[in-house]
Amino acid sequence: MSETQKSYDDYYNYNETEHVAPLCNNGNAKAFSEVFLPTLYSIVFIIGFIGNGLVVWVLIRHRQKSNMTDVCLFNLALADLIFLVSLPFWAHNAMDEWIFGKFMCHTITGLFMIGLYASIFFMVLMTLDRYAIIVHAHSVFSRHRSTKMGLALASLVWIISLFAALPNIIFTNEQMDLNKRKSCQLDFPDNTSWMSFTYINMNLLSLIFPLIIMIFCYSRIIPTLLSIKSQKRHKVVRLILAVVAVYFLFWTPYNIVMFLLFLQRRGYMLTCEWHNGLSLAMQWVETIALSHCCLNPIIYAFAGEKFRRAVLKVLKDQFPMCFKQCASFSQQLSERRSSAFSRASEMSSTQIA
Repeated sequence: MSETQKSYDDYYNYNETEHVAPLCNNGNAKAFSEVFLPTLYSIVFIIGFIGNGLVVWVLIRHRQKSNMTDVCLFNLALADLIFLVSLPFWAHNAMDEWIFGKFMCHTITGLFMIGLYASIFFMVLMTLDRYAIIVHAHSVFSRHRSTKMGLALASLVWIISLFAALPNIIFTNEQMDLNKRKSCQLDFPDNTSWMSFTYINMNLLSLIFPLIIMIFCYSRIIPTLLSIKSQKRHKVVRLILAVVAVYFLFWTPYNIVMFLLFLQRRGYMLTCEWHNGLSLAMQWVETIALSHCCLNPIIYAFAGEKFRRAVLKVLKDQFPMCFKQCASFSQQLSERRSSAFSRASEMSSTQIA
């Protein structure tokens, strides 16, 4: 499920047998979340759905010419869409109680976590693919990159994502708080080992391992590109640095707050200041992390010249009238500029004469 839902519901009346937190007045954070989360979740949903939907649409239209990179892009966009589908449910849950039942609680949590993990894993797969074709251009993998291999690796990524999300799917349940308000949140058994595993698993799989792999691969890719005499190499290097920087900036705050929440559940930082601060912080950092899916189409798809041409071609085929009007307007504007330039030239010539 959405970790924010757990943080501002589960932590309000945090009172476990092992560690007891003081009862804190967290009404401000809860009231803030009822307005803040639905608004931002809706914005992320709309922008992300349009961008990733366009990527999926274009790649399906050009599936005959697909290669392994296209397969990865398609699955990355699909993972973001699956994960985005859950946001309207969490937005409603932030405003009101959970009304969708136990089955949907498990289902929406599954969509959220599987989409989240799959999105991260496909970014890692694309990084490894670039590493292989640039640094080891003559390897067996580089010579046999095909759509079939891409589909096989994509299937493996989806299976790994499912297993990574299983603890959240299993231990999420419909619960009722002290105010008789239903919510969909994590409910770990008395044994806290599963809680520890879930938190550490999230930190390792969503930040630490991906960053290690990306930094290692790109630290080898960039010198290789710089050694190639090409005018486009600097553009590619800037794009690579942007990919790593954006990923790091968007996901690091989320994982830091997640780790602090884990420490709090283990009995550390049990003060009202930490309690209220982490509840508010989680709302901000989770929204920042979720909005990364809106940037994926820009970073991984639209930055490529080939993909931009494909997008324009598909839009031109689907909306010819719009493009004709735009072309007509552009032509009229060009003619006006040419006419104005001619009149200015004539006036200048007359004055000089």
